[in-house]
Amino acid sequence: MNFPQIDETHDPARSSWVERADGHSDFPVQNLPYGIFSPQGGAPRAGVAIGTMIFDLRAAAEAGLLPAPAAAVLDGTVLNPLMALPSADRVALRRRLSELFSDARWRGAVEPLLHRAADCVPHLPAAIGDYTDFYVGIHHATNIGKLFRPDNPLLPNYKYVPIGYHGRASSIRPSGVPVLRPQGQRKAPDADMPEVGPSQRLDYELELGIWIGAGNALGEPVPIGRAAEHIAGFCLLNDWSARDFQAWEYVPLGPFLAKNFQTTISPWIVTAEAMAPFRIAQPGRPEGDPRPLPYLWDEGDQAKGALAIDLEVHLSSARMRAEGLEPLRLSRGPASSMYWTAQQIVAHHASNGCNLNPGDLLGTGTLSAPKRDGYGSLMELTEGGKRRISLPTGEERAFLEDGDELALKAVARADGYVPIGFGECRAVIQPARFLHGIRADN
Repeated sequence: MNFPQIDETHDPARSSWVERADGHSDFPVQNLPYGIFSPQGGAPRAGVAIGTMIFDLRAAAEAGLLPAPAAAVLDGTVLNPLMALPSADRVALRRRLSELFSDARWRGAVEPLLHRAADCVPHLPAAIGDYTDFYVGIHHATNIGKLFRPDNPLLPNYKYVPIGYHGRASSIRPSGVPVLRPQGQRKAPDADMPEVGPSQRLDYELELGIWIGAGNALGEPVPIGRAAEHIAGFCLLNDWSARDFQAWEYVPLGPFLAKNFQTTISPWIVTAEAMAPFRIAQPGRPEGDPRPLPYLWDEGDQAKGALAIDLEVHLSSARMRAEGLEPLRLSRGPASSMYWTAQQIVAHHASNGCNLNPGDLLGTGTLSAPKRDGYGSLMELTEGGKRRISLPTGEERAFLEDGDELALKAVARADGYVPIGFGECRAVIQPARFLHGIRADN
């Protein structure tokens, strides 16, 4: 397995002259994630997050500050061409940026190209051609399965196949864009007929997003031993779910309107290169579980294919924010709860010859820890709505209500290295705008 290597850019002793970069909870000089942003009054362009600032990559390329291969692909409003570059070119760009931000000799040339992140607007980092959501969080799959099949929560294929389904790329939005409560069909267990209306069981799903870099030609599978070479980076992903719609519509083909109304992602691509120090062994499978089939098995992937990331979910109601109260942490757990690695996901996706393209996005599916304080959805935390959550204001929640803000957080940690974060992945729930096809405010 050809994972990116640890080099001088990961050195914990490396510091930056950029104000507030050292010790930044998300974007120290050891991170350097890429994104698309609009500076105040400007057009969208490529940038890199460093501390509380964003470095204008397009302007840096025009000033001759960047390696030629990368500079040639940074003049657009999406990062797909950068993601498609060979690994060696991406590594060269990372090393150059690390030098620019850590060596004070470059301050005069670089500082004019920095923008305060608070004054900028983030955008989707890529033109997402396709989005596929997987289901590799085994604790989540088990918890959800128990709600419907207490004696047999996991279906027979789960431990052989990285289960996934195709989502809707057009409704993916960056952090900060509100979520309109969706409307659709739902049917109560004791009702004779379904009804149409706003979802009453709106939920979140804590996931990681996997950005595809180099693609593969149609008909050519990606071998598991080469799968890491096709991953450009990672982000946070919240695949909002209308549980009442899903319960009615998912048989026999799976989720549809319950999921396609919106997916929220953190806008920064934390690169595969930045994650090099945070690779850990994939947890061993429980005794009796089948060994993955040969096309999904690689010793190197098992040794270093998992990710040392701590994941958190926070909720604040409109009343909590009005009263100045801190958000309530709903859960915290490790990304290593994935039953399948990111590389196995990629290899399986392309195993039938499906062509992946630069900028495609894959979701891991909901990631839950074994215990309740690490569950990654309200469906699990409230046991399908039976067990309500108390907020600091005295309010209670079974599912999300209008005005609620849901925020995901992720930090990669490893002994001897500087932690790096993924930035914000948050959105506020707004009331349904359309009811039965008519604007609700008419």
